[in-house]
Amino acid sequence: MTGLDPKDPLVLDVRTLQRAPGSMLTVTRSAPAPAGLGVAMARVPAGSPIDLDLRLESVLEGVLVSGSADLQISAECSRCLEPFEWFEEMDLTELYRYPPTDARGAIVDEADESDDPLPELQDDLIDLHPVLRDAVVLDLPLAPLCSEDCLGLCPTCGIRLEDDPRHTHETSDPRWAALSVLVDPDAR
Repeated sequence: MTGLDPKDPLVLDVRTLQRAPGSMLTVTRSAPAPAGLGVAMARVPAGSPIDLDLRLESVLEGVLVSGSADLQISAECSRCLEPFEWFEEMDLTELYRYPPTDARGAIVDEADESDDPLPELQDDLIDLHPVLRDAVVLDLPLAPLCSEDCLGLCPTCGIRLEDDPRHTHETSDPRWAALSVLVDPDAR
């Protein structure tokens, strides 16, 4: 028995490929985004639609999944902390290997010794959650900006400088205070 739910929209059934190298299947569907898909300041809102356009190809080693995922990104600007959103298309490519079998075709439990093992098909089901998470997390900016010329926040009072670009504070650096005597001798 597998731990995958075949009714989950991010789980694909590949029985129709019948392990025949060269056979292909296209999948186009919309699925709700799982929770926790993102990084600190940018994320895919949980439940927002992810439009998948995938091609599943049977190869000797397993099933090659390639295609794209169109999704909505919600973020906070790393300079001014204002929320903003955009849509992005992520490329997905992953090879899911067939489980190892013995000479009779029975599945055997064989440990994969490689550093980065390929994901495995489970009862002819493919779980897209990990490949989608990897694609999104690796592609999202760690410090998103609402615009390239965002002015950020005032370091003294925290006001958003985009709202008041002429905002200033009359402060002087105490390290330069001794030089004020040269400008105004009565400043002692």
